Amino acid sequence: MPKGSLERTAARKEEIIHACEKLYQTMSFREITLKEIGNVTSFSRPTIYNYFQTKEEIFLALFELEYKRWNEDLAKIIEENRKLTKRQIAEEIAHSLEKREQLLKLLAMNTYDMEANSRQELLTDFKTAYGKSIANIDRILEKFCPQVSSEERKEFIYEFFPFMFGIYPYTAVTEKQKTAMEDAGIAFAYQTIYELTFRCIVRLLGA
Repeated sequence: MPKGSLERTAARKEEIIHACEKLYQTMSFREITLKEIGNVTSFSRPTIYNYFQTKEEIFLALFELEYKRWNEDLAKIIEENRKLTKRQIAEEIAHSLEKREQLLKLLAMNTYDMEANSRQELLTDFKTAYGKSIANIDRILEKFCPQVSSEERKEFIYEFFPFMFGIYPYTAVTEKQKTAMEDAGIAFAYQTIYELTFRCIVRLLGA
């Protein structure tokens, strides 16, 4: 494929993903359609099918982008610090997720549908970005907690990454949900992304 065609393909994919991201700021996954996405791109809606076959594929690409953005922040933690205590590790990772609310929102969605309705090669690209996040967390623990064994690092990862699925629902609470909790007589302690993440990591590391 000519270089110009590769560049145009990459640019159009990026435009589609960012169109989806823009809509996702004010609309739900259910409300967003390929037609809606096409309306905020510079080309016709049928053109989208040359790059993505389903809405789920576009969301999966946005999901992948969010992991890549998080990976950049995790890499900076490793590169820009010589030493960190366990509590400082918790602070750094919590701050990195505090900036990635959209990643947490996507995690709280039904990822099974996104993955099931996407082509294998796109799913592999997504899993590659996800796997790099796991590797970066492992690198952080290995560098700053050399006393923690590889098995303990693995246990941390398999506890922390499932925990991430629940961060958004516990921190992005609507007024309607708050009222329902009050009416149900539930004394719920509302926390920020940073607070919830920091406390979890501190407990997992025994800091």
